[in-house]
Amino acid sequence: MSGGRFQDLSGGDGGVGSSGAGGAASGSRFHPAPRSDTGLEGRGVQPEGTGAGRRVLELRERTGREGLRFSGGRVSDGSAGAARGRGVRALFGGLPPRYWRVWAASACSNLSDGVYLVAAPLLAATLTRDPALVAGVSVAFGLPWMLFPLVSGALVDRFDRRTAMGVCNLVRAALVGVLGVSVLLGWVSLPLMYAIFFLLGANETFYDNAAQAIIPAVVRREQLEKANGRLFAAELVNNQLAGPPLGGFLFGMAAALPFLLGAGAYAFAIAAIFSLKGSFRPEKEEGAPPTTILSEIGEGLRWLYGHRLLRLLAVMLGVFNMMFSAGAAIFVLFAQDILGLGSFGFGVLMTAGAVGGLIGSFTADKVVGILGSGRALFGCALLSAASSAVIATSASPYVVGAMLALEGITVVTWNVITVSLRQAIIPGRLFGRVNSVYRLLGWGGIPLGALLGGFLARELGLTAPFWASAGVLALVAGAIFFFIGNRAIADARAAAEPERFAGRDIGS
Repeated sequence: MSGGRFQDLSGGDGGVGSSGAGGAASGSRFHPAPRSDTGLEGRGVQPEGTGAGRRVLELRERTGREGLRFSGGRVSDGSAGAARGRGVRALFGGLPPRYWRVWAASACSNLSDGVYLVAAPLLAATLTRDPALVAGVSVAFGLPWMLFPLVSGALVDRFDRRTAMGVCNLVRAALVGVLGVSVLLGWVSLPLMYAIFFLLGANETFYDNAAQAIIPAVVRREQLEKANGRLFAAELVNNQLAGPPLGGFLFGMAAALPFLLGAGAYAFAIAAIFSLKGSFRPEKEEGAPPTTILSEIGEGLRWLYGHRLLRLLAVMLGVFNMMFSAGAAIFVLFAQDILGLGSFGFGVLMTAGAVGGLIGSFTADKVVGILGSGRALFGCALLSAASSAVIATSASPYVVGAMLALEGITVVTWNVITVSLRQAIIPGRLFGRVNSVYRLLGWGGIPLGALLGGFLARELGLTAPFWASAGVLALVAGAIFFFIGNRAIADARAAAEPERFAGRDIGS
């Protein structure tokens, strides 16, 4: 509860802010927060014959005692090598080569994010000791998500998504490279940092939408959960586990190094995404008259408003993120005053959510196959409420760390389900616009939650935000139980436009 976002990944999204795993994703994306950052977002059960029943049968076929079924037959359990092969196949197999190009681009860009987003506040602290001015870097980076998501969503629906991702990474490489060179030459200043990070944040609103929109074009519909789970895994490892310590280490060696390395990582991401062949431009309706950006944004707003299931999930995402950010806003004080941790212990505690999120990224599709999407979402909300209550009652950093890891699992599972669900049912030509409205609703409560958390902690004590979160999330779990079941999600997927995934060559 200390902070993250149930978002969409896109890197994000994805990416509600998780208190435990911390994005969005990509979202959404995972951004610096007092705790690891993951977001809330999914997958639905398909109609009879293609839904949970088939998923369970497939799971048994692939992992049963007689071995994993490959196209050439079955591999027995007779050797350690075969067992290792089954494990690798279960984690990474089955996704087409073109998906792994998108995955590589995401991994490289997230490594860059993790490196320079830790180095940035360190650099700002060398220029000023005013906390408000240092925080200005984060404000500049986050402000575009309040200004541009609807416009960026409409533009993403006009252009080839692969080209959009490549151009965005090219711009990011240039911006981070300019910052690195300015540090190297002694030209860096706070106004320059504010400008660069504002442009980076604006760029991200385009990149994240394009990155989520391209996934349904490179994998089959039944592979969405696995594909999104592996993307979340790459984001967690590079953005939260590998990137931050690497960024701090490089900054200690030379202040320019993290930014120059970040620019280089974006260059690799550019090469990976442009190695993807084919056209990824949204299909337009034949004979449709020319439209304006404003009319296209309005179309996205109307579509989401008219879809009861996604509208409910967007509102729930906003509530989740608001309550998680309430805990995140004061979590450093909770760790120091209640748990008795110093700076090193606090840093170690922050990795618990990322570790849980990494586990969730590899288990989410299996959980959905067993429980179904609706029941899995109910379990995520209920466990999040329970973990918040345990945090509020505990003074043990070990117990709190375990709860953060649990939250990491639930947040990433939620994101995998809801991101995959949106990719499956939103028409391709509308995805950027509808997704941007969804994320605006889902992230709009974050600053309100931070204000709420500070007020509750000041008036009622440092545990009050966690008690409030436990109560509100329990109500959300009840709403999911009554209004968002497996049948509701299966019906939404069945009613989705059949051409959404039609006619795509996903074999290479």
